[in-house]
Amino acid sequence: MTRTFASKLCPVCGGSRVNGRVTFTADLGEVVVVVRQVPATVCDQCGEQWIEDTVAASLEQRAADARRRGAQVEVVSMA
Repeated sequence: MTRTFASKLCPVCGGSRVNGRVTFTADLGEVVVVVRQVPATVCDQCGEQWIEDTVAASLEQRAADARRRGAQVEVVSMA
């Protein structure tokens, strides 16, 4: 299920939520996964980030694939 944000305001600081791209990093112990250019909603004041459920599922799959391949560090881009 894809989450939609009812408010355009950041619940943390009251800034505006805007579409952007972020870098996602996961340290899973035996593997570190870095994914650049991840589509996200970002607060233009405090930088708080929100990632849609479908994008999060894709990130989880990339991390699982890297772990399965035995990678120690993996850096990829969603662009």
